[in-house]
Amino acid sequence: MAAALQSTDRLAPEELSAWLRLLLTPGVGRTTARRLLAACGGAQNIWSGPPAAWHGLVTAAQAHSLQTVPQRLEQLVAATVQWLDQPASGQLHAVLALGHPQYPQALLQTEDPPLLLHVQGSERCMVGSGPWFPYPQSLAMVGSRGPTVQGAANARAMAQALAEAGLCIVSGLAQGVDGAAHEGALRAVLRTGAQAAPVTIAVVGTGLDQVYPRRHIGLAREVACHGLIVSEYPLGTGPMAAHFPQRNRIIAGLSQGTLVVEAALQSGSLITARLASEQGREVFAIPGSIHAPQSRGCHALLRQGAKLVETAQDVLDELQGTAVRLPLAKQVPAAAAVQSAQDHENDATLRALAHDPLSLDELMDRTGMDAAALQAHLLELELEGRVERLPGGLFQRLAQA
Repeated sequence: MAAALQSTDRLAPEELSAWLRLLLTPGVGRTTARRLLAACGGAQNIWSGPPAAWHGLVTAAQAHSLQTVPQRLEQLVAATVQWLDQPASGQLHAVLALGHPQYPQALLQTEDPPLLLHVQGSERCMVGSGPWFPYPQSLAMVGSRGPTVQGAANARAMAQALAEAGLCIVSGLAQGVDGAAHEGALRAVLRTGAQAAPVTIAVVGTGLDQVYPRRHIGLAREVACHGLIVSEYPLGTGPMAAHFPQRNRIIAGLSQGTLVVEAALQSGSLITARLASEQGREVFAIPGSIHAPQSRGCHALLRQGAKLVETAQDVLDELQGTAVRLPLAKQVPAAAAVQSAQDHENDATLRALAHDPLSLDELMDRTGMDAAALQAHLLELELEGRVERLPGGLFQRLAQA
């Protein structure tokens, strides 16, 4: 199977070198690069002709940079060829340039498609007749790097339900909501079995020979076994702050819609949502407590017209009107919800909390309990996943409690 990918679809070393040289040339951005590619008819043609061919396409400073071979080009080409030749068992590695037959068409519909995509993933997802990138059956899920316990749980549950319904979950492998979204999608594999299409796609801001954050090394390995990891950055590229907002356009571009789970007002997730909206894609948001900073970005999106999401079915109902029809997400049986309510209706602390954060003093006033007894009970509820302790000494009831 791997041999099929490495025949006509794989870039020859000299062509790979031409593309990587274009990426590494300082002062030449993606817009200029695409202008050069269109005028010259391909990456290799940029370097095979005389510099006079660049006249009118680049500035004098850019022309000077283009004539200088980047110092690490030869080393990078060798490292990339080795990386292409040595994927893990059951996986494939690929480099997709603009115009490659497997380059995602959804990205070509955006204003700023990446020049190259490095792809690592399951052999099942990267060979055969199906698309590697299953647009429009894909949804981006993004949110806070420091979500509440409930926010992370919502991301996992929503991703699992949507993945079981046939959607590919696209996110950024960051800590917080991104990681929870990938985890939820992978849980769907345990329930439904291995799939030919990727169950989740991680778009990262480093080279694919690195994992950031390091705590997600195991998660990245699982994503590569059941989906794809994608980067526009060459091997050896470490984490840089500027790369992560840049990769957001790819997350949005690969997806039919973007769901924001939790986000502060100043959040990269809102950049992804804005990019999705500008690309004509759907934007969804999960509301939260009016007192939680992590909910303010979602509430801002809802005021701007994002679709309010309470269940996975809300997402599916919206997408079914604009794309292929998908099976309904599994709903929590009404009997289970009733039983859950009955189990907790006699808990005075949960009744007092409702779903807005309260201080210990406010809870003492509402429950009539002394501080020691109340703190002990709150700790018990925390360990059971029914209550979350917030900054500032506040406590909040979780939605399922």
